[in-house]
Amino acid sequence: MRTTRFGVIEIAEDRVITFPEGMLGFGDKKEYCLLQPGDDACFFWLQCVQDPDLAFVVTDPTFFEQDYSVPIRPEQMESLGLTRLEDAQVFVIVNKIGDQLTGNFQGPLIINTLSRVGEQMVLAEKKWTTRHPLMRVGTESSQTASA
Repeated sequence: MRTTRFGVIEIAEDRVITFPEGMLGFGDKKEYCLLQPGDDACFFWLQCVQDPDLAFVVTDPTFFEQDYSVPIRPEQMESLGLTRLEDAQVFVIVNKIGDQLTGNFQGPLIINTLSRVGEQMVLAEKKWTTRHPLMRVGTESSQTASA
C-alpha cells in the first residue's frame, strides 16, 4: 500500500486491526495497522488500510498516567472477543495543540491483541479529558514529528 506519510509499505493480513464500528468521525474506515517507529518508541502510527491519507499518532496512556484504566463492561468484552483483560491493549489518540501534545483519554482505543479487533470507547466518567496534557514539544521537535 502507498501511504502519504510512509511511502510504500507492506501490511500482512495478520497485522490488520479491524474496528467493526469504525472510530468516532471515521465510521466507514474499519481497517488499520499499527506501525512502530522503533523498539523503544512510546508513540506509534495507526495507519488506515483503506485510506492512505489517514493515520493517527497513538500511545499507551500508562506511559504518561500510571493510574489510567478503562472499565470494560461484560458486553464490551464480548464485542471485542475478550475472555481475559490481559489480552487487551489500550491506546489513546495523540494531538498536537501549539507546543503541547495531548491525548484523548476520554475516548480510548481498546484492541484485542489476539483477534486484532478494536473499538473506540467513550468513557462515562469525567475524570479524563479529550485533551489530556502529555508533554510539551519544542519547535525543532515539532518539525521532526510532522515530517
